[in-house]
Amino acid sequence: MIKVFVMPTCPDCTKVIERVKDNPEYLIIDIGAHVRNLKEFLFLRDNDPVFDAAKRYGFAGIPCFVLDDGTVTLSSLEAGIGAKSSEGSSCRIDGSGC
Repeated sequence: MIKVFVMPTCPDCTKVIERVKDNPEYLIIDIGAHVRNLKEFLFLRDNDPVFDAAKRYGFAGIPCFVLDDGTVTLSSLEAGIGAKSSEGSSCRIDGSGC
């Protein structure tokens, strides 16, 4: 099962949630729903180098995917979901992404 760390107020996340919501191969984890979810995500973000560029450019790093083999990725393509749409708003302060 692929874990998908999201926050429903993130436009990129809402698109991913919509794509996988009825698919049992994906487990949606809302990092804003409970502090334990946030802590699990922050542990990944603080310790996995996949987030280095996201942090450098001010992105939160969501949606985030943990694949069946434990690989952490920010790529929806690698998670088998498809490319992110560039339409809509953004949750980054400068409007360029999450």
